[in-house]
Amino acid sequence: MVPEQNRIALLIDCDNVSHNSIEGVLEELAKYGMVNVRHAHGDWNSTSLSGWIGRLHPNAIRPMQQFAYTKGKNATDSAMIIDAMDLLYSKNVEAFALMTSDSDFTPLVMRILESGFPVYGFGEKKTPQPFVDACSVFIYTENLIEDEDSVGKTPVSQKKNRKALRGDTSLVRLLRVAVEQTAEDDGWAHMSRVGHYISNNSSFSAVNYGYKKLGDLIRATELFDIDMRNDGAAMYIRDSRSS
Repeated sequence: MVPEQNRIALLIDCDNVSHNSIEGVLEELAKYGMVNVRHAHGDWNSTSLSGWIGRLHPNAIRPMQQFAYTKGKNATDSAMIIDAMDLLYSKNVEAFALMTSDSDFTPLVMRILESGFPVYGFGEKKTPQPFVDACSVFIYTENLIEDEDSVGKTPVSQKKNRKALRGDTSLVRLLRVAVEQTAEDDGWAHMSRVGHYISNNSSFSAVNYGYKKLGDLIRATELFDIDMRNDGAAMYIRDSRSS
């Protein structure tokens, strides 16, 4: 029997995020569940959204029209917030994904989290930190744009090497604390428990560092001893400083 998947509502702020990464966003969300709601908000009379139009039908995304009634005011934000709250109270989804680079949605993220629903954020590198930090997981969309000759792979140029990873003090601290807090008496921590600890305490995603999986990133840092158990099915790690 196929396990039941979480139903995810993907809401896109087309005014503040590029269409080039939508396929990568959908592929990433497939790890967490089924995206049964796909709404793209914006003023479809605007020529600035022309790039999005060709991506709607192939990806089964429903355009949500919002006219710009007043110049200089972003009516799309309000419409998208109303849409999110309607979905929240409909009880037809178990998770939300917000594709935007606008920090104005930070209060919305916090409200959804208060209701017990995870929020997966996707935005460009210009996205303000408060929105990034508020999300359960946040991924920069630049890391999800693939070249035609590298389908299904993260471009090598995007991968941070050992030196760059070790130089990121926030990352190193996050990994070491996660291992320390989930380790058993012998100092070894199961990778799944490490991953759960990290997801519960930050918006971290290995994709932002150029790696598809947390385990691959940890290997690249060379900061931890690795022990593959159960015929390679279970990965355990330990801070190499304790060996």
